[in-house]
Amino acid sequence: MASIYNRKSDSSVSRRPRGSASSSRDRSDPSDYRVIPGGRSGLSSRASRAARPARSGYDSVRVGDVARNERMMRAQERSRAFVLRIGAVAAAIAVLMAAFFVLRSSSVFSIDQVSVVGVEHLTADDMAKLANVPAGSTLLDVDAAAIEARIRRNAWVSGVSVSSRFPHTLEISVTERTVSAVVEVPASDAKSVKQWAISSDHIWLMPIPEKGSAGASTTSSKVYEDADAALHITDVPFGTKAEIGQKCTDSNVLNALDIVGGMTTELAGKVKTVSAAGEEETTLILDDGIEIAFGKAEGIRDKERVVLKIIEENQGKVSYINVRSVSSPTWRALS
Repeated sequence: MASIYNRKSDSSVSRRPRGSASSSRDRSDPSDYRVIPGGRSGLSSRASRAARPARSGYDSVRVGDVARNERMMRAQERSRAFVLRIGAVAAAIAVLMAAFFVLRSSSVFSIDQVSVVGVEHLTADDMAKLANVPAGSTLLDVDAAAIEARIRRNAWVSGVSVSSRFPHTLEISVTERTVSAVVEVPASDAKSVKQWAISSDHIWLMPIPEKGSAGASTTSSKVYEDADAALHITDVPFGTKAEIGQKCTDSNVLNALDIVGGMTTELAGKVKTVSAAGEEETTLILDDGIEIAFGKAEGIRDKERVVLKIIEENQGKVSYINVRSVSSPTWRALS
């Protein structure tokens, strides 16, 4: 079988006489040729590489690779942007914290004024002692929670909030309890009684000093104004205890409060005094002098309806009504 050779072009070979010194170097090296079975031949790997044309500088890539590379670049850009934002935020926080620690104890926001709103029964001296704002405090370092806790301990206070009004004012907003009744509580010697203000949520507020006494001079005039207009509960049994800020537990006093508090007609506004010698003996005295033996705080609306009907049907004649048993009420005319 014939063999086919691929040879270098004649122009690349210099013909020299046999036996010349350079003939062996100029002649094509037989190792540059190889016989390919089947009649094909090719250059050896070394010659093949030498004969292969140089690349143009462009290369082929898959479309998916380009898209993936672009996504990676975008992700890297987003990551760098996120890191920069985090760094900027951290730097801003550090600056603000430094400024805060510098300003909190400086005189820039010193508390020069304490404003109190919502207070009627507590005096300015009372509030100053309760708030007890430390000297030299600023709006940035004042302990508002501690001030609120101190004020809330007072029996008159049902709610309080402390806020800052920059640059120099601390504002204290108070919600006070209201006087529901004045209870005549027997003294420990059983020879006298002490008038105690009690709130609508049954908290003992304070013993009311007698007018003209030393204690009266430090008591708000609003206390006396409310006491004069409030319901009075009398004839409370000996042994009834009242303590500032504590909830009333006496069943006789609570029964009287529940009766008046549970009324839904104009009769409630007419009740001025309640005799609370016992639950069954509870008696209401109206502003026109009519006495109503009311008993326990049960069936209040039915008892109201019967009382109003008797009064309406006997205008100017009634002095006493007994509705302890609402199914069989009785009444007595003026003598």
